[in-house]
Amino acid sequence: MTNVPDATIVLLALIASGMIGQFVRPMLRERHLSRESIEAVQLVIGMLVTFAALVLGLLTASVKTSFDTTDGYMRGLSAEIIRLDTELREYGPDTEGARRLLRQYTIGVINSTWTEEPPVPGGDVPLVRKRTTDVQFESSPLGDILDRMEREIHALPLQDPYHLRVQAECEARFQQLANARWRLIEHVHASLKTPFYVVLVFWLAVVFANLGLSAPRNALVYVTIGLGALSIASVILMLRELDSPFDGVIVISSEPMHDALAHLSR
Repeated sequence: MTNVPDATIVLLALIASGMIGQFVRPMLRERHLSRESIEAVQLVIGMLVTFAALVLGLLTASVKTSFDTTDGYMRGLSAEIIRLDTELREYGPDTEGARRLLRQYTIGVINSTWTEEPPVPGGDVPLVRKRTTDVQFESSPLGDILDRMEREIHALPLQDPYHLRVQAECEARFQQLANARWRLIEHVHASLKTPFYVVLVFWLAVVFANLGLSAPRNALVYVTIGLGALSIASVILMLRELDSPFDGVIVISSEPMHDALAHLSR
């Protein structure tokens, strides 16, 4: 829930900027409030508002696309788990060890990714419930499980041409699972970098300071500044939520992985 404090800081910063403008206004001399001065300031602020709105729009589209792509990769990972398990079932009882490792891996992904949900029982590998990186799919315990699973598949006895073909299919499915995992690992990283985020908030603070500077002191102005700051803070909150698809309020659903686990448990 670290995104809510960030949005709260933005809200307070924008309101404070507007109030600073209101505080400074009475100190300005008459020539600073002339029509020519006001028009010049409004021209600059208008360009800044347009640029900030353009950047916010592009950021919203970018992080939404990234969120949807991550969701697709997660669904692809769960599909590859089901397909690999299907091939392992087809091979026969010799794949019980590999299937058990696949189930452990699926439970490990669920427990270490959706840390706000109740943990799924049955995982034999100890995993830290608090993430220290952007994703836990690349954690050592989960990687070790996949390595052991690959060795199990390579060691399957090749009794006849049928089992030889199915074993080759299992190896191909495992490789596709590994590729889906790494696609997800490489993609799930925050794209809204802190320096750019700070600069964007600075632009908005300048806009609100100008609003307070050019507006008279009355209740309507105060309400307008508060509502405007709340609206901008909600946009920032949404951007931060979409940019961290496994943390916060807006998260990628764990349902596909639970569906995969249900398939493995049959």
